[in-house]
Amino acid sequence: MPVSYRIDRDNGTIHTRCLGRVTFDEVAGHLRALTQDPDCPNRLDVLLDVTQASSAPTSEQLRAFSNLIAGIRDTVRFDGCAIAACTDVLFGMSRMFEVLAQECFQETHVFRSVDKAEEWLVARRQPAKCMTAGAGFP
Repeated sequence: MPVSYRIDRDNGTIHTRCLGRVTFDEVAGHLRALTQDPDCPNRLDVLLDVTQASSAPTSEQLRAFSNLIAGIRDTVRFDGCAIAACTDVLFGMSRMFEVLAQECFQETHVFRSVDKAEEWLVARRQPAKCMTAGAGFP
């Protein structure tokens, strides 16, 4: 299956993986399946792994895909989106998607490895470290 996903409910993350040649219809089908999945929470972070994809979307497909994501906001909302893309073409197209879909996510970043993408998502979930009273204040 070119597009597969796994939902980690404990961390509120969907791990989506694209393998080999992936078509726009397969990506659209993935979104439809997600909206119908009873295990899908209404808010999710996204880890999109395209490190093993052998095809790249066109800019028109990226625009259409971001429109599809915007269209399912009543069913599921996405917070952070970490994209792992190791080839230059997929990295560049992922950066374009980052711009086109900026209204669909709170924040999106593209990384060269799945490990770095996961690290960023975990760091986003950590509470901000604040200075406590008396620490550095007179």
